[in-house]
Amino acid sequence: MTAQHTAGGLPGYAEHFEEPEGYLDFARYGPPSRQVVDATGDALARSARADRHTVDDLMLAEQRARQTAARLAGTDAAHTVLLPNASTGMFHAAFGLPGGAVLVPAGDFPANHYPWRRSAGLGRAVPRWLAAAPDGRVTPDAVRAALTDDVVAVSVSAVDFRTGYRADLAALREVIGPDRLLIVDAIQGFGIADLPWQAADVVVTGGQKWLRASWSTGFATLSDRALERLEPTLTGWTGVDEVGLFDDREHPPAGGARRWSITNLSPVAAAGLDAALTLVEKVGVAAIEAHVSARLDELTEVLRRYGARILSPTDPAERAGILSFEIPGTDPSDVAAALHENGVAPTVRTDSLRFSAHGSTTAAAVERVDAALRVP
Repeated sequence: MTAQHTAGGLPGYAEHFEEPEGYLDFARYGPPSRQVVDATGDALARSARADRHTVDDLMLAEQRARQTAARLAGTDAAHTVLLPNASTGMFHAAFGLPGGAVLVPAGDFPANHYPWRRSAGLGRAVPRWLAAAPDGRVTPDAVRAALTDDVVAVSVSAVDFRTGYRADLAALREVIGPDRLLIVDAIQGFGIADLPWQAADVVVTGGQKWLRASWSTGFATLSDRALERLEPTLTGWTGVDEVGLFDDREHPPAGGARRWSITNLSPVAAAGLDAALTLVEKVGVAAIEAHVSARLDELTEVLRRYGARILSPTDPAERAGILSFEIPGTDPSDVAAALHENGVAPTVRTDSLRFSAHGSTTAAAVERVDAALRVP
């Protein structure tokens, strides 16, 4: 690894990564660490030389990853289950509610829409679309105003994918009270923002973005209230009691979050997730968050210098790792072309652009953005 990859990155974290210094697209995909690459490669290599012990040994990665995920979420392994992606968890939650209305932000990412659409199509819980503010904020006041007796849950993203606005989970919990479920898609916040995850009944995330565990990784945590109220509609053969007893009978669902298991997941992916979570736990979410916040401040200053309109919150308490913007009078594709020419990788939308920084983002990334926008 060359010095430019670590200079200005978060010490203890940045040196484990090799993405180009202009990479600012972590909200789409977080390039994994060398530990993740090595862990998945080693697990796959071991599977190629499998003996009678190999499968059982490789499956231990699932247990390790589940325990680390639980600690990061402020719960325990019994309330945590690994998933292949965030959407699987959202479908578990949606199909688990037998009926009632669920408040869902109308402008949220589609992963928080389709599970509820499908649930409604089956005659179970139905979505009630909640209008968000133009900046993506789903405020406690808006939720309070929409609450009716038939609302059984609220399903939100912890961090808005467009603007990066951070939901106030504690306030949402207080507003909806103890008799409704708070379901949270945490994929744009977990590992990058120190949020009160315990306020939610269901926390679902994938590992391919901010956790930097690559694809086919994720997990969910379930509160006791969620375990009590969500029916195990999608429970598979690995989500029941006495998994290894093949007696041709239906077994009852497992007592904890394991009831969301459908089948055995890839131990290769679990090894990568374990490595990724271990690094986050070692460095600390608060340290990563502070580094990212400083980089976002620097990027914001550069963008404003060139007349950009900032679409994201600038208060660190209201954001995570996303900085969205537009430059009035300039087509986003033209801005993107200039950024690409200078080695900067943003997310490009038809009406705006999005930067997303991480603990390995250096000052050189900010300098590249400055150089790109300086070109007339």
